[in-house]
Amino acid sequence: MTAFKNGPGASADQKTRFFLVIMRLNLKFLLISLCVTVALITFALWANCGVGRGLVPKWPIQHNGEGGGKSIVDMQIHRKFLILTFICLSLPSSAANPFDQTEEIDCIINQEYAVGCRKEGEEVYLPFSFLQKYFDVYGSLNVVDGSRRFDWTHSYGKVNYPKGAYDPRGIFMYFENYNVEMRDRVKCISALEGVPISTQWESQGYCYATQIAQFGLSHYSKNLTEPEPRRKVVEDADRELAPWIVPKNSTMNRTIDQTAAARGSGGMNMVLSFSTGKSFDTAVVLPMDHVLDLVLSVDVLLKPNSTLCVTLQNRETQRLYHVYYILADLLIGVQDENIYYGIGLNSTGVWKRLTRDLFVDLQKGLPQYVNTDKRRKMRRTELKVVEVSLLGNGSIDNLTLSTSEHIAHFYDAAEWLIRHQDPSSGGWPIPVRRKLGSGFAELARGWYSAMAQGHAISLLARAYYHSRGDQRYLRAALDGLKLFRIPSYQGGVLATFLGKYAWYEEYPTTPHSFVLNGFIYSLLGLYDLNSTAPANQSNEAAMLFEQGMMSLKKMLLLYDTGSGTSYDLRHFTLGIAPNLARWDYHATHVNQLLLLATIDPDPLIVQTAERWKNYMVGKRAQHN
Repeated sequence: MTAFKNGPGASADQKTRFFLVIMRLNLKFLLISLCVTVALITFALWANCGVGRGLVPKWPIQHNGEGGGKSIVDMQIHRKFLILTFICLSLPSSAANPFDQTEEIDCIINQEYAVGCRKEGEEVYLPFSFLQKYFDVYGSLNVVDGSRRFDWTHSYGKVNYPKGAYDPRGIFMYFENYNVEMRDRVKCISALEGVPISTQWESQGYCYATQIAQFGLSHYSKNLTEPEPRRKVVEDADRELAPWIVPKNSTMNRTIDQTAAARGSGGMNMVLSFSTGKSFDTAVVLPMDHVLDLVLSVDVLLKPNSTLCVTLQNRETQRLYHVYYILADLLIGVQDENIYYGIGLNSTGVWKRLTRDLFVDLQKGLPQYVNTDKRRKMRRTELKVVEVSLLGNGSIDNLTLSTSEHIAHFYDAAEWLIRHQDPSSGGWPIPVRRKLGSGFAELARGWYSAMAQGHAISLLARAYYHSRGDQRYLRAALDGLKLFRIPSYQGGVLATFLGKYAWYEEYPTTPHSFVLNGFIYSLLGLYDLNSTAPANQSNEAAMLFEQGMMSLKKMLLLYDTGSGTSYDLRHFTLGIAPNLARWDYHATHVNQLLLLATIDPDPLIVQTAERWKNYMVGKRAQHN
């Protein structure tokens, strides 16, 4: 290697090379100095607009619904550092100073706390996470036609406009959109009663008349709006004979049932009788490969220790699930992939008609044994029926798979109402305690609800119409009116506002609560019965309906807050803050008024419904 010389004896070439090296080192020094200067400026700017430790508290930010997220201070530090770093790296040196255009600042909210904001020019931007909680609004980032956009809504409620005048024999409100059995607060559909078991106020489950009536009304409405179901008769022991596999020492015969007339089949009827051992390898089995049609209908007679089992398979995972219908007083039991439904000990040795949505029966068992971090709801299209098996001794008939059986579910609900109506009060008691809120006395077990009475009457009026005049349904509906005449303090559902206006209480509390949506549902029940019952039996329902409508018109505006509605009138009866209706309840108020407007064209109802609808898109009452 040749050494550089810079003395008198150095050549001109060496001096030139030495000069270039010095210049290169100076350039590096200048670049390093420039970077250090930029870094210092960056830090100074950050420090000048930093948050510091002021006296105003910071708005807490939570991430993904969890409480342990970074503070707003941490978020501001990271945002400022990243923004400044990005600007320094990406903008050319000739660009204008970005800090003249974009600046991170504090927004002081009502002199109570600070929120990190962004200033761009003369415009200030607040985080939507703050706006969402502060103003109770909703928003999400979505991709539409390949472009990202932010969708902002003031409410999550949905308005359902009536398609015509309300028909008491037709669709009930918009209940064709209801899927009651899939609600989280429904434990299962009882195989003994054929109706939903509620866990709304007690986890072990109970029969709740309001929910049962909604179940029946939704299926009645679906029957009017959905196509005719597709049905496949699998075995009727007469025309349709299935290829059952009968193990050795088990038997299966098609015989004449002497009790066919008693169970509604009429005349002599062929049934499929079976007899097997006690172990599952002796069961009579029907292999299948049936998709989509997952509603099972079957007449079944089981003797002690006998079982009907349907095996389902997930078509994606190939996992098998076994749904058993057994002689037991059991709502639902789960053991691994085995789900058990009891049809009742009293069903031993008698014919029983089962109508079961296998998808629902499986779904209600899944959460009890699927790992919680992998839990998800299946899709109906994922499942297929792969086997039906019979164990023990008994008979079956009319084994059918279909896409739906809405009318069967409707009549299951109607028959439950017939069986469980209190003969003295005409009501359907609620078998759990209920406390509506602080300041109200607790409702003891066995309380009555005007909403339950109204829903039940709406269903029974339709059952009377659909059955072409079955008097059992009419009598039960008429008996359901009794509680509307009894004051709530005497066990009925009648309250009086200011000693003048009659109100039918969803919750007959002390003091009165005057819940709006339950009251309107009770009015619809009265209207349905008045419109369906014979003229000489509808007078009382008509009087109660007119009395309630007069009260509604006088009291309706008490529920108007100027930006939404109140769920009840506890602010009046308890002298506390209003109980603001959630947006889904507010939407129910709007939907109910829109429906009532097709019955009673009073401008007050129409105008109030439109104003309340506008609240859902951010419109508010004017300031003075």
